[in-house]
Amino acid sequence: MILNFVLIAGSLAAAAAILLLWPLLRRRADASPASAIAAVTVLLVMLLGAAGLYAAFSNYTWTSNESVTDTPAAMTARLAKRLARSPGTVEEWLTLGRSYTALEQYPLALRAFQHVDQMTGGKNADALMNMGEVLVQQDMAELRGRAGRLFERALELDPTSRRALFYAAFGALGRGEPALARERFNHMLADEPDPDVRRILEQGLKAADQQEAHAAAGDAPAAGADAAKIAVRVSLSPALAAKVPANAPLFVAARDPKSPGPPFAVKRLPATFPVDVELTTADAMMATRRIAVGQQLEVVARVALGGTPTATSGDPFGQVSYHVGTDGKLNIVIDRLAP
Repeated sequence: MILNFVLIAGSLAAAAAILLLWPLLRRRADASPASAIAAVTVLLVMLLGAAGLYAAFSNYTWTSNESVTDTPAAMTARLAKRLARSPGTVEEWLTLGRSYTALEQYPLALRAFQHVDQMTGGKNADALMNMGEVLVQQDMAELRGRAGRLFERALELDPTSRRALFYAAFGALGRGEPALARERFNHMLADEPDPDVRRILEQGLKAADQQEAHAAAGDAPAAGADAAKIAVRVSLSPALAAKVPANAPLFVAARDPKSPGPPFAVKRLPATFPVDVELTTADAMMATRRIAVGQQLEVVARVALGGTPTATSGDPFGQVSYHVGTDGKLNIVIDRLAP
């Protein structure tokens, strides 16, 4: 049933958004650094954009065969099998990619969208947008890299696409281009009727203004940031070994519990144990939010059973407190499950 398919896809994105939005709303009255505002805004909106805002900016129409025995997984498997036997159309391959995305089978989704990109000679904006979204859902740092470039290409192909403009605006903010981000936010705000979308765009505009103000003031990274590093050895408790599938990703992130927002540094690795991990300023998601000597951070190692950077119930994890610049290599044992 197509309706079930859509509901499942929406609930996946909504769950991730709620986990991030709840602590942010609870702290809305507290003052926070400009860099944290910008980082939180980018992280929140990219997760929201992958599902909630897709409906607002997409003109895609679902079709249905109305079989009550169908499930999203079964429908996707049948479509994939058929396309393996025949060339298929661009729309069919896009549907396959969207289906894999809803099922959180991101490598397969990316492959389907890349196939569309090849079929169309790189001229399909929807394929580019979906590739960018899949990359960001797996690793938020992609916003400053490959995903950001895909959003820019999509906007070049379809300058009238509000969905492309939305992502490209936050991509510019993530790359540290506040003037370009501000131009795009203002363009969307000029005729955006949805109050929820307007609030998100206004937050992005505020972050761009603050980012530009810091650049004009010549603000530099915290002292010792370039030399700062975190070294940990991650191992898995034998009691949880059966809960970790062979293809699961491992996220190791450094956070400050007193400073809400995205991690100061994060890496995505294959979940093989034991593994030595080093986090440096090069692993920051935002240039204005990086680890520095003197920080007291919490380092979390988490096996992402759902394959996404956002923690879900049942994910195996472990953590340790780390004093940057003082501690050497510490051990993290993944020995508990996320509630």
